[in-house]
Amino acid sequence: EVQLVESGGGLVQPGGSLRLSCAVSGFTFDDYAMSWVRQAPGKGLEWVSGISWNGDITYYAESMKGRFTISRDNTKNTLHMQMNSLKSEDTAAYYCAARKGAGGYDYWGRGTQVTVSS
Repeated sequence: EVQLVESGGGLVQPGGSLRLSCAVSGFTFDDYAMSWVRQAPGKGLEWVSGISWNGDITYYAESMKGRFTISRDNTKNTLHMQMNSLKSEDTAAYYCAARKGAGGYDYWGRGTQVTVSS
């Protein structure tokens, strides 16, 4: 059974930090590029960051550059994202997603909620 389980979300004040994790099982983790995607209340999905299968290449949405850092540990089948300098507009449910080819995502997690508020 394929599972992607996010953790690490919570309530944090503006300017604070959180580290999200995504534990993967049921497929060959290092065959897949991984991404974080978020959905703010009442809004659509927004791609946040991505990482190649071996971690050599990382990508970020413009508003996340310099604040978020995506990483992966293929020995532990785990994806991470360090989020610093959080803003209220970062409030959203954050999902990890796996993609093998050039098409859409093959697998999704159920998400972890991040709330940035004073």
